[in-house]
Amino acid sequence: MKKDIKDKMELIMRNAEEVVTPEELHALLKKGGELKGYIGVEPSGLFHIGWSIWVQKLADLIDVGVNMVVFEATWHAAINDKLGGDLEKIRNCAKYLEHCLFSLGIDPTKVNFLTAEDLMKDLSYWEIVMRSAKNMSLSRVKRAMTIMGREEAEAELDFSKCIYPALQVSDIFALDLSVCLSGLDQRRAHILAREIAPKLGIKKPVAIHTPLLMGLSGLGRMDLAGKLRKENEVDPKMSKSKPETAIFIHDSPKEIERKIRAAYCPIRKVVNNPVMDINRKIIFKKNDNLSIDRSIKHGGLVEVHSFDELAKIYIKDKLHPLDLKNATSKALVDILKPVREYFKKNREATELLKEMKRITVTR
Repeated sequence: MKKDIKDKMELIMRNAEEVVTPEELHALLKKGGELKGYIGVEPSGLFHIGWSIWVQKLADLIDVGVNMVVFEATWHAAINDKLGGDLEKIRNCAKYLEHCLFSLGIDPTKVNFLTAEDLMKDLSYWEIVMRSAKNMSLSRVKRAMTIMGREEAEAELDFSKCIYPALQVSDIFALDLSVCLSGLDQRRAHILAREIAPKLGIKKPVAIHTPLLMGLSGLGRMDLAGKLRKENEVDPKMSKSKPETAIFIHDSPKEIERKIRAAYCPIRKVVNNPVMDINRKIIFKKNDNLSIDRSIKHGGLVEVHSFDELAKIYIKDKLHPLDLKNATSKALVDILKPVREYFKKNREATELLKEMKRITVTR
C-alpha cells in the first residue's frame, strides 16, 4: 500500500533519538522526487547488537523509498587505526559487514554499497575535501574528533586524524545526499556538514540519529579516563573493542546467556541499567511481549506487554535481576536466530566471520 507523507514521517521518525530537522524532512517528502540517503560505517571489527538499532532505521528508510547507500569507510578506518590500519583486513571486514546487514533482513537488491576508494579515485572528491577544509578551523576539527571515538589530544601525535572530519563531511557532499543516518555518536559530523554546506552552495542534509546501546559493564565501573562515573552520567556505548561488554549478532545462545548473566543490572533501577536498555531499545522494538519466569522472586510466569510495564514491576521490586536477565537472554537469542542461521548456511559469511574473529583477537 502506498504511503502518504504522514505515514512516511511516522516511519522515519519512530525510534529515532532525533531528526535534524523534522520540518526539513517533511519538506523533502512533500517536494517528492528521488531522495538519496546514506549511512557511513567503519569496517572495524565484529558487528554488535547496538548496530542493529540503526539497521532497523536503514530498513525504514528503504521502506519509504529513500535510495540508501551504505558507505564502507575503509580509509577512514585505517586513519582511525582500526584492525591495525591494515587495508586488506579492513576491506575483508567490509564484506563481512555486508553479510551482517543481509542476515538482519536488509534486501541486497534495495541498498547500494560504496567504498571510500569509489569516491577517492575521483579528483572532484578531493576538490570537495579541500573546499570543506577551508571552512573548518583547527579547534572545530578537534571538537569533531569524538566521531572517531578519539580525544582532541590524539591529533597532536597523529595529524591524519585531523583529516578524518573533512573526509566524512566530503563523503556526504560528494554523494549529494538528502538524508544522513547514523547513531548519535556521529552527530557532530552531520552538524558540521550542515554548517558548511551553505558556504559551499550545497544543500543541507537532514540528519537522523538513532540511540546508542549501553555497554554491559554499566555504572559503578571505571571510564576511559580511569574515573568512577557518577550516577547521573550516561554509560558509554556498547563497543566491539570490549568484547565482554558487547553482544555480537552471531554470538551463540550460550555466549549471549553468559554475557547477560555477567552484565551489570542494579536492582530496582531502570536508568543506566544495561539489561533494561537492551529491552527498551531492541527487544520491545521487535516483540510485543516478554515472557518472564519469576523463579527466584514472587514465582510464576508473567507476560509483560510493554517496556513501561516491565520498568514498573522492576522498580517495585517485583522482579529479581536474575529472572530479568534470563528472560532477556531468551528473547535476544530468539531475535538473533535468523542471523545465526544465515552465517551457518552462507559459506562466504562463515569464512569471513572466522577471519574477523581471528584478526580481532590477535591484532
